[in-house]
Amino acid sequence: MATKKQEALPEEQALMEEAAPQTEMNPELEEMEREEMHDAIDAEGSPPQTETENAGEDQDAGAQESPPPQTGAEMAESDENSADPGTNADVEGDLSQTETEEPKKARGRRKTVKKASESDTEADLDDKNAGDGVEEAPKPRKRRSSARSKPVVSIDERPTVETEADKAKNDLLDLLESQKTGRILTGTIQGVERPADNPSRSLAVIYHGEFKVIIPAEEAVEPPDDYRGRIPEDVLHYMLTKRLGAEVDYIVKGIDPGSGLAVASRLEAMKAKRKAYYLGTDRDGNNLLYSGVCAEARIVSVIRAGIFVDLFGLEIYIPLRELSYQRWMDAAAYFQPGQRILVKVLEVDRSDRNQIKATASVKQAGENPYEKALRRYSVGNRYVGTVSMVDTNGVFVALDGGIDCLCSYPKRGRPPRGSRVTVRILGINNDSNRIWGAITHIAAAR
Repeated sequence: MATKKQEALPEEQALMEEAAPQTEMNPELEEMEREEMHDAIDAEGSPPQTETENAGEDQDAGAQESPPPQTGAEMAESDENSADPGTNADVEGDLSQTETEEPKKARGRRKTVKKASESDTEADLDDKNAGDGVEEAPKPRKRRSSARSKPVVSIDERPTVETEADKAKNDLLDLLESQKTGRILTGTIQGVERPADNPSRSLAVIYHGEFKVIIPAEEAVEPPDDYRGRIPEDVLHYMLTKRLGAEVDYIVKGIDPGSGLAVASRLEAMKAKRKAYYLGTDRDGNNLLYSGVCAEARIVSVIRAGIFVDLFGLEIYIPLRELSYQRWMDAAAYFQPGQRILVKVLEVDRSDRNQIKATASVKQAGENPYEKALRRYSVGNRYVGTVSMVDTNGVFVALDGGIDCLCSYPKRGRPPRGSRVTVRILGINNDSNRIWGAITHIAAAR
């Protein structure tokens, strides 16, 4: 409606100025204004008047309402407003006049008829373009629309590649779902922090997209039965540090979307998993985890003498002797937190539903290499191997196939661990899966 109005008389101009700020008009008033616009158009299309008639009309109009003179800045502002079809100046028009030109009527329609006596100055051409429908406003509108996020054109029916905004939204929905429904989320412990205001407290840090999930130490690790005289906070901090890089489960307890922080509990997630896998049953009524079954476990901590694994909500310690059929000195040389391994459940104790216990083995989950490898060797022959361990029983030499040959101390001195030696086989026992021999040659160290 603002692009088709036409000014006729100062009285109508004043009425239009009062109505311009309104965003919604009564339908009856809108119809009256439309009729006045048509009358103004008809009046403008009449033959041109003489200077005396124009002067008489100007005097009559001045007697009713005399508009105040405008300054140069106001005239420039009025011209700019007239060029913008979206402003109220499109309705009011230009009321200024100069000493050399006759008063001009404001243009409210897009197409106007100009008098032949008027000169087309640069400002008049701009006004004419604004009145003839040449709008410059769509250009900034295009720039504004280009800044908005546009939909992604996907190859399939649904996009498989998420935008950053979609990822942030889905991350927040995951955290909210975990908080409200108890859904278990999985993440990697990527840091251990101690707050500046409470340095005795330790926090595990997990990143879920752009959100930082913190788990207090008392909600991340199960405290030991005996602290051995050490400060409990220091023990929990050590246990949490040993689990850096471990893959753990957690349930969100609180979210602050503004700061991008969330608080979670790992022990609560472990309790829910234990209930589902150790106490839950299948359709036949059998437990999901039982003695003799093989299952996938996640390594959460590694020490020299063994590893700690998370077996469906239950942390189990597996000693070094159950990691391999070979003799190892340090488990950290073969395992690290975050790995997933296959274990065999040896025993499950469900006598106390709140304190479920289990034992597991890594080496028994696979095939015994001695049953196959022993057929490669025969008594009296020599083979090359690598010293894997030296203890009070003798020197253990790792042979090809994953088996160790126990040798006595050589007369020239015991070889260092990792050295290359030649072994002569003295005996093989297939029932006990044992093989023993003697070191005949030690390769010179490089």
